[in-house]
Amino acid sequence: MTVRRVALLTAGGFAPCLSSAVGGLIERYTEIAPEVEIIAYQYGYHGLLTGNKIVIDEEARKQAGILHRFGGSPIGNSRVKLTNAADCVKRGLVKEGENPLTVAAQQLKSDGVDVLHTIGGDDTNTTAADLAAYLAENDYGLTVVGLPKTIDNDVVPIRQSLGAWTAAEEAAQFAFNVIGEHRSGPRMLIVHEVMGRHCGWLTAAAAAEYRKFLDTLEWAPALGLTRERWDVDAVFLPELKLDIDAEAERLKAVMDSKGNVNIFLSEGAGMHEIVEQLEAAGQTVERDPFGHVKLDTINPGQWFAKQFAEKLGAEKVMVQKSGYYSRAAAANAEDLRLIKSMTDLAVECALRGEAGVIGHDEEQGDRLRAIEFPRIAGGKAFDVNQAWFDELLAGIGQSKVTA
Repeated sequence: MTVRRVALLTAGGFAPCLSSAVGGLIERYTEIAPEVEIIAYQYGYHGLLTGNKIVIDEEARKQAGILHRFGGSPIGNSRVKLTNAADCVKRGLVKEGENPLTVAAQQLKSDGVDVLHTIGGDDTNTTAADLAAYLAENDYGLTVVGLPKTIDNDVVPIRQSLGAWTAAEEAAQFAFNVIGEHRSGPRMLIVHEVMGRHCGWLTAAAAAEYRKFLDTLEWAPALGLTRERWDVDAVFLPELKLDIDAEAERLKAVMDSKGNVNIFLSEGAGMHEIVEQLEAAGQTVERDPFGHVKLDTINPGQWFAKQFAEKLGAEKVMVQKSGYYSRAAAANAEDLRLIKSMTDLAVECALRGEAGVIGHDEEQGDRLRAIEFPRIAGGKAFDVNQAWFDELLAGIGQSKVTA
């Protein structure tokens, strides 16, 4: 296969890997196939539909390494589903009666794109697969090579998504300052709401990272500065069954003992119960173009805080969300190594015409490879039976009951 021009796009929510992944792809092409032209569609599929693109020229190639030091995405993101024609028409991305897949395909043809690199989660990459299938049916050869981006770390069958390690580390640092508020009043309840619609990995990893950080600090118990007051008291995940009354009884004893309670909450925990409660009350629950509940409109953290505050006798309640702080961070050293290995393989696969999503395939011995698009799915549950998670729950005195 001869590759003359490749296109890059980032889509979905941010993760601490997008900027570095864009930089890594540009660097690798420049290293091993400098003759390949590179363009980037701005704002993901939004830019593909509107033809909004930039050319990665020689100056841009020289600056690509700078991207490893930044978060966000230099080429922009959006949430656009090419198979949701009604939403695309509503947003002015296509005209009434047009098929967004057709519009996107024609743009790729017009731009002479041989390879499309998509950097996103399951929605981004399965949308890319829809596009590739459509193009194949219409006799246009396009190789799509995706990279897995999601701080939830919930893409099937990929062991570790880009940016998730960094997001957990950043959430832990965010929590440290937030939990510092625990002495701002007596009987303080602090809820740290962490992103994670279907998967509790990020919340669990952030709590574990936070407790490791506490272990590195020196404390002054004679002055009231104790690790106990700064510690995590509960971790609530979608994969765990939550008995609110039983947990409230346990946590009230914690509140009575040390004067505060700190909860790490995955935003997806209890989501179905919250939605049912709102809809039963006649309220409309907003959803995005992919049909996902807009979690920021139902405020899981506030809902949980309300459930626990009275039961614990809390005098002051604070709910803080770390998601936007975490997801726009620059990749840490661990993620940078993972990004490098994945972007290098992505370019190699692209040059030999091998499509798929790059990742360590859990169903093939964790081998790093281009995983076939039909096998890619979102919503992978966090395995709550891992030893490190058992140690986390044991350390905070919480029983594990799976949902």
